[in-house]
Amino acid sequence: MTGGKDKVNSRSFSNNLSGTTLKVYRYLYRIGEPQGIHDVQNGLHLSSTSVASYHLKKLQTMGLVRQTEDTQKYFVDRIIFENMIRFRKSLIPIQIGYLAFFASTLAILLIIFRPNALGGAYVFSVVVIVIACVVFGYQAVDSLKSSSV
Repeated sequence: MTGGKDKVNSRSFSNNLSGTTLKVYRYLYRIGEPQGIHDVQNGLHLSSTSVASYHLKKLQTMGLVRQTEDTQKYFVDRIIFENMIRFRKSLIPIQIGYLAFFASTLAILLIIFRPNALGGAYVFSVVVIVIACVVFGYQAVDSLKSSSV
């Protein structure tokens, strides 16, 4: 039920989207369903409904969330998480998907397609896949460390 799920550059919101406002946005994004003020307050253990309301209105002013007309609940209208995949209620860097692909390709290459005599092409393909695993592994760890989302 997310209206205009256009992808927006997260850098343009980095100044205003921090702290509790970011937590509220991330909560709404992870849940994936419209949430009321009390739901946000309880889900994030905020001190009062006015705190939840303030941050929801701030997100609404920024154009990141919208309010349903009939139920007065809020939902994410714009996605600002770059290179992230939502899996159930978790946000996973897309580099982990690439890492899993290359790691499984490497395992298949080493276990199933292992030749009797090592040739240059086989060694080259193993080296390339190992390099890809290292690069995407580094990027995934870096993304998880530096991600405030």
